[in-house]
Amino acid sequence: MSSSHPFDLKERSIWVFGGAGYLGSAVIAQLAEMQARVLCVDLAERAAESLAKAGLKGRVASASLDAADTAAVEAFVEEKTSAHGMPQGLVVMTYASTAKRFEELTAEDFDMANHGNLTATFALARAVGRRMAEQGGGSVVLFSSMYGSVSPDPRVYEAPMNPNPVEYGVGKAGIQQMARYLAVHWGRQGVRCNSISPGPFPNPALQFQQPEFIERLAQKVPLGRVGQAAEIAGAVTFLLSDASSFITGQNLAVDGGWTAW
Repeated sequence: MSSSHPFDLKERSIWVFGGAGYLGSAVIAQLAEMQARVLCVDLAERAAESLAKAGLKGRVASASLDAADTAAVEAFVEEKTSAHGMPQGLVVMTYASTAKRFEELTAEDFDMANHGNLTATFALARAVGRRMAEQGGGSVVLFSSMYGSVSPDPRVYEAPMNPNPVEYGVGKAGIQQMARYLAVHWGRQGVRCNSISPGPFPNPALQFQQPEFIERLAQKVPLGRVGQAAEIAGAVTFLLSDASSFITGQNLAVDGGWTAW
């Protein structure tokens, strides 16, 4: 679907998985403001609760899915396609992490996180992306992280904070490569695929509870501050819109310059 204005998403069908989180909520709000037809998907009743809290109930559709339950993905996509039509945009913001220290992490923990980060994203992207390819186009936006490109600096994570866990970074690095692979795989069918690497975007509760940690994060950012959720929403909107129609297979760092030095 194209429009006269490159940033116009009016009536464009977009599915957002992980849409009830801190960054996801901002993405949903931005897409709703731009009058896209949005489906917000998250665990249990989180999507419906988030939409009600944001005053978007009735304007944005909600659904429940545990993305890690890959056996349920195909049926979910089939059901929602029948109900809402085939999306022109897909955003996958789900992730898994143990939050354990490196020495405490078991092989089983590592496998679980890889499944939730990589396998779940692969299953969702393939199920929706192949349908986009059949209809002749679409935009897929996957979520990586600054820690998919660089390692956490231990000096930032003084007690009581824990360094960002290894399995999270490994999974997010894989997301970047997945975006490149899918971009090539579906390119001739008009499906674009890119990834976004946010960071740092601590949620409001953490900003309130750990101001010294937030200041250490800010000192690592060339812009001298942490990110605000709306700044991710703009990047997602750009990659979903026709303004990025010749961009695919790329990783867009939205990190205030964190990975620039």
